[in-house]
Order: sequence, then C-alpha cells, then structure tokens
Amino acid sequence: MKLRQAAVAAGVGFAGLVVIFALWVFAFIMPNLPSIDALTDYKPKIPLRVYTADGALIGEYGEERRDFVPIAQVPDHLKKAIIAIEDNNFYEHGGVDFLGIVRAGLANLVRSRSQGASTITMQVARTFLLTRQKTYSRKLQEVLLAYQIERNLTKDQILELYMNQIYLGQRAYGFGSAARIYFGKPIKELTIAEAAMLAGLPKAPASANPVVNPKRATERQQYVLKRMHDLNFITQAQYDQARHEESQVRRDGGQYRTHAEFAAESVRRFMYGQYGDAIYTAGYTVYTTLVKADQDAAYASVRRGILDYDRRHGYRGPEGQIELPQDAEDRDQAIEEALGRYPDSDDLKAAVVLEASPKRVQAALLSGDVVEITGDGLKFAASSLAPKAAEPKKLKPGSIIRVVAVKNKWSIVQLPEVAAGFVALNGQDGSIRALVGGFDFAQNQFDHVTQAWRQPGSTIKPFVYSAALERGLSPSTIVNDAQLSDDGGLQQDGKIWNPGNDNGQYDGPITMRNGLKRSKNLVSIRILRKITPQFAVEHLSQFGFDPAKQPLNLTLTLGTGSVTPLQMAGAYAVFANGGFRVTPYLIEKVLDAQGKVLLEADHPKAGDETIRAISPRNAFVTDSMMRDVVRSGTGYLAGQRLGRSDLAGKTGTTNDAMDGWFAGYGRDIVGVAWMGYDKPRSLGGREFGSTLALPIWTDYMRTALRGKPEMSPVVPPGLVRAEDDWMYSDYVDSPNAVRSLDVDEEKSFWERFFTPSQDSQPQTAPPPNSPEERQQKRMDDLYRG
Repeated sequence: MKLRQAAVAAGVGFAGLVVIFALWVFAFIMPNLPSIDALTDYKPKIPLRVYTADGALIGEYGEERRDFVPIAQVPDHLKKAIIAIEDNNFYEHGGVDFLGIVRAGLANLVRSRSQGASTITMQVARTFLLTRQKTYSRKLQEVLLAYQIERNLTKDQILELYMNQIYLGQRAYGFGSAARIYFGKPIKELTIAEAAMLAGLPKAPASANPVVNPKRATERQQYVLKRMHDLNFITQAQYDQARHEESQVRRDGGQYRTHAEFAAESVRRFMYGQYGDAIYTAGYTVYTTLVKADQDAAYASVRRGILDYDRRHGYRGPEGQIELPQDAEDRDQAIEEALGRYPDSDDLKAAVVLEASPKRVQAALLSGDVVEITGDGLKFAASSLAPKAAEPKKLKPGSIIRVVAVKNKWSIVQLPEVAAGFVALNGQDGSIRALVGGFDFAQNQFDHVTQAWRQPGSTIKPFVYSAALERGLSPSTIVNDAQLSDDGGLQQDGKIWNPGNDNGQYDGPITMRNGLKRSKNLVSIRILRKITPQFAVEHLSQFGFDPAKQPLNLTLTLGTGSVTPLQMAGAYAVFANGGFRVTPYLIEKVLDAQGKVLLEADHPKAGDETIRAISPRNAFVTDSMMRDVVRSGTGYLAGQRLGRSDLAGKTGTTNDAMDGWFAGYGRDIVGVAWMGYDKPRSLGGREFGSTLALPIWTDYMRTALRGKPEMSPVVPPGLVRAEDDWMYSDYVDSPNAVRSLDVDEEKSFWERFFTPSQDSQPQTAPPPNSPEERQQKRMDDLYRG
C-alpha cells in the first residue's frame, strides 16, 4: 500500500514537474525563439568574385568564401558521406534524435566532457539562428527550432541549407566552395574519397583540414569512409578504391593560380564605388578583359626583369637577424615567429640561416624544412659570406634571407627595392590583356601601371615626330645632330644651355628617321623648335595625354612631362591600329547573384571614324619609323630576341636613368614596360630603357605573339615614295614641305629665345635650396642630357 502511495506521489510529482517545465517552455522559451524566416527566405552571403575573360578566378572579396549549390546538383555520394558522419537517421527522424541525446547525456556524465548529439536539422538551427554557447536553455531552443524547421521545410531543403552554410576551414563556407578551395574542382566532380574528406571537416574545420593538418584530415576521411561502408552507402569495391585513393589537395589552400592582384583590386575599387558594402555579400561576379596566359606571362616577365636588375646591382645583405636558442624546441619556435614577420613572396621564400660558410649555407623555412645552398646558389651573396664581410651585410646563423628553388636547386636571392609595371592591351578596342602593377601586391599595393605618374623620357618622341609630319616634315627631312653650342652657343644670364645626346655622340646632318631610330635628343629638340611646343602639346592631347602635365617648352621632347604606363599604352595603340584613339578598359561585364548582366563594356573600336585621332597616313609613317627603332635602332634587341619584323616601339630613359621605359606593339598587341624607384633615384649609369624595360616587354611578347603570323601594314592613300622614303603626296611639290632645317634660321631662333633684352635687369642667383634653385638645377641637368 505504501509503495503504491509512493509511486502515485512520485507520478504526481513527476507530472507536476512536467507541467512546470511545459509552462516554463511556453512562457519563457517559445516567445523568445528567433524567427525561421532566415531559413525559409535564405540569402547566403556570397563574396564579390573577379575572373579573367577565360574564367580564371583572380580575386574574391568578402568575409565568407561561398559557392551556393542547389541540392539537385550535389552528387549522391557527397550527401551520403555527410549523412553517414553527421546524422545517419536524417531522413527518418522528425528533427531530433532522442536516442542520440540520451547517449550523449550519459557520456557527458561519465566522461565529464561535452559530447554533442545534434542532428543536421539542429545544426542548421544553431548555425543560422543561435549562438554556439553550450547551455541547456540553448540546447532546448535548438530542439524546439528543429521541430519548427521540419514542419516548414522538406528534408532536401534542410540539407541544402546545411551544405551551403556550414564552415569548412580556409574561409570556405559550404561544400561548393570547399570543393573548389581544397581540390580545385566543382562539387559535381568530387570522388568518393574527396567527398569523405570534406564531410569530415565540420567537426574541426580550423585544425583538421587537409591544408593545415593532412594527417588528421586523412584519419577523419578514413573514418567517414568506414561509416559509409558500414551503412551500406557504398559497396565494398567503392570502399576499397576510395580508402586507397591519394587525394590531390591544393596545398596553397585555394590561393589564386593567376597573379592579377593589382587588376583585381582595381575592379574592387570600381565596384565599391558603384555598389558600396553590398559587393562583399551580394554575390556580384565581374569578368575582366584579362587573358590568363597573357597575365601569367606578364607577371613572370616583370618579376624576372626586376630580379635580373637586382642581381646586376649586388647583394645588400640579410633582411634581419635573430638569436638562435640552443634548445631545439625553443629554436624552432623562434624561427617560426621570426619568419611570420617576413612572409614569402611567391617563390621567394624567407629562411633563417642555421649554418654559413663560403661553400655552404643551411637555412630553415617556415614549413620546417631545412634547405642547403651550395655552388652557384651562393654566388649572388658571396661577398656576404667572405670572412671579412662588413657586419651589416654578413651572413651568419640567425640571418634572415630569401631563397628560391630552380629545378630543385636552391639559390640565395633578395627582395628587390626597385619597382616596375607592365600593361598590355588590344590595340583594336583597348581591352587590357595583362596588367602587373608591381613585384608583389602583398609587399606594395601601389599600382605602378595606373597610379604612377612618371617622366616618359624618349618614349614621348614618336608623338612629337607625328606632330612634325603635320607641319611639312617627313622621315627624309635633314636635321642637324650637333650640340647647340656648335651654332654659336646659347647664352642666358651668362650660362650655356646645351642639351646633349645620351651617348655623347653627334653625327651632324641626318634624316629625321635616323634621329628617331637612334633616339637623338638634338634632332628631336630641333624638330620641336620648328613645330613649336604649343602645337606639339595640342597634338599629344589627341592621343589621350593630359596637356596640363606636359611642359610648354622644348624639354617636352626629352620626356619631362608626366604620364602613366596605362596612358602610354593607350597612346601607342593609336599607331598600332591605324590612327584611332581607343580607351583602355578592364571590366568586360558585371553580373548579379542570379547571373543578370548589370554592366557590359560597349567601347568604340578601331574603324569608328568618330574616334579617329590622326590620319591613316600619319599613323603609317610614324609606325614605319618605329619599326626601324626595333629593326636596327635602340630597340633592336626586341627584334633579335623575338625573330619578327612586324614589331614597332621606342625605348625611353629619363635624366640620370631614374626611369626606364619601352613602349611598343606587335600586330594588335600593345605593351608598355616601366622600371624605376618609388622615390626617384638613379637606376645606374649603365642602365637604359633597353636594359631595364625592354627585356620585360620581349619576355611578354614571346608568349603573346606565339603562333601568330606577322602582319604588314597596308599603305594608305595620300602617301608616295619620295627622296627614298615616305612623304605626304600633297607635300611633294609644295613650298610647305620641310626638306631640311635651316641652320641660320635655327641660330637666329636660339639667339632670340635665350639672349636677354638690353633693358633687362641683372639677375641674382636664387637663394640656396630654394624652389627656384632646384628648378634651375633641374633644367641644367636636362639640357646637359
């Protein structure tokens, strides 16, 4: 009787507790449950993605890297792998696996550690709507939400949400992005083994992914495969094949295969200006005009050109120095911390010297590998390995250096200080095929193609010569290549203004064609004097140059104005396409998350007379002179190295070799290369555009023109052969034709231009270090060449 009463009392008490619990749930938990609208109207955060024209990903901007994949496009074996490891009763339960909860609760009591029992539905509730805080009230919310979700969504919809939202390491959200980041392939191409590896990631995405910890990831993968086999999700044959398959994981963690960081950043800035912060979550896709093969070639060419220059100018010594502890574990930690402050630059790896002698250097990489450098690999840094090397340059244990592997042989290199830029575009429409704004975007984000305003040196001369053709001169016009002092001297306030040729050599009367071919400063100055700087600047504006950035004096033809490499490329395109001014552009089209085209390029192309800049005959004649520059002039190395006769261009070297240029084209591909220091200083007395920029240009063109036949220009109307060269037909018998520049006329001009008037006041020297003195010194330097 007493037992019965006790049982009844216990039952009543338990029922009371249930009622109280239910009241608590309905009064406090249910009203505070978050809405599941985020699930029924799912809008995943998809980053801005930037691609080349041929589909290579070059940029991704957003906190989450996500590719939304509809459940219908998910391969069956991936779904089974996820269900096998996360929730094998997924299609049977109503949102909560009570047996799993009881089992987990007992395990938590016995082992005194947390063990989860969440179904996929509960994980969706937690991921979308709740915090990850492990409390009983939050777990109860999870259960209640799971029931709501199951009532409002189908099982496949729930699985679709899970597969697209879950975090899987390497900033990858969802299995679609994980397939691309870890294996470089779309989700539909995953093998069973690869699917199992990805399915094992949700439990420990940060520490057990195959990039961070391949061993742990493989162990997890094997466990998933076993579960799939035990549940009869795969056959014995599939299991045997999958567990022995070697997964081809991308060890770079999904870094972009094509280096186009400067171009991608340019796109990001444009998109931000158009759409604001939405670009990081709304799933915009941008296709640029870049061509992957061209971009790869340009990137390699710029880095090779910079490193070649760097080798010519010697090793500067280690980047830093650390103390190496005696204890092996402490030493490894010190090396890891030090190299964390010196990130790799693509193939230039940071390393800490462990042993150093003139014949051998051992160095540790961030990966923990120890590399050995011997023989030719030491030549560049030989002076720093000598016993009497100066202390700041000396290589010794603890020195932080850069190493590179070529054909499995290591060499010492260094991060360059010099900068460079290269851009190539289609001369017919202005679409940019390749853009490299510097050596390493991670080291320096300044884009030397679009943002660097530099003096162009002699690359400006073809535009002055083009202007001269409109004033009666022709390639056969005779111009005196002699110092101006040979005509009596140029006096201004007691000073001689005497510009010179770069090589200090003067050939007397030569043709205008030879003057450009050999980049004769004095020839160009005399031509500009004849046509006037004002006319030349007006003519330059037709090519897209900013008149405000060009000097209205005779130094214009020495390249003392300011241009960007991109501006220069657009200008040279006019000669390449027969006289049309095309606008360089990078973005081909912009799509929204649904694939709708928001913006699409629509630029006029060569052949559209509304954008004609110069006449066809002017473009033809100037082109013919620039072909001579490459055939036998200052740019002859380009023709030699490429073995083509259809190349045209011009070298450029500014005063004291502060800038080196080469601008030119082959067929319809226009390329401009530049090298210099961000804070301008001399690149070296033996450096010129032909040694600095021309090698970059030719390296790129070798790829860009491969397999493309040569093209010969068609002679346009209005030209005849006269005096063994091309001449405008209406100048043949015209008094306006200039067959030679008269020396007496020239002397009179210089005396008139520079001799002070009789009533001018005596000039005093400007104050030391004043802007006036600096400008005067600059002009002195320019006129001395």
